[in-house]
Amino acid sequence: MVDTDRVTGAAKAFVGKAQGAVGDLTGSKSDSVEGRFREAQGSAENLYGQAKDTVRQVADQAADYAEDAGHYAEDAYEHAGDYARRGTRAVARQVEESPIVALLIAGAVGYGLALLMHTRR
Repeated sequence: MVDTDRVTGAAKAFVGKAQGAVGDLTGSKSDSVEGRFREAQGSAENLYGQAKDTVRQVADQAADYAEDAGHYAEDAYEHAGDYARRGTRAVARQVEESPIVALLIAGAVGYGLALLMHTRR
């Protein structure tokens, strides 16, 4: 939906431009200056309306993104158990295939936790 400031601004700019052109043709400095002034006012009002439209579009898009993120969060919450089971199976499979690597990783994690706990005291 187009903002009303855009429509009225464009109309004022058009009328101002026409008035300025008529003032130039007739040699009337006051009409020419007043026309240019109205044209500038109309252009500014049109730009203001465009800015409001842009802000409205950005707000609508942000709401859409937030709604999509909510759906993803709901999906993750509903399927968390499935994801945990798959992860557990994958870790178990890796431990069966490479028990020494798994032991080294577990030892490194344990050592890191011990360092963290020791430095907090």
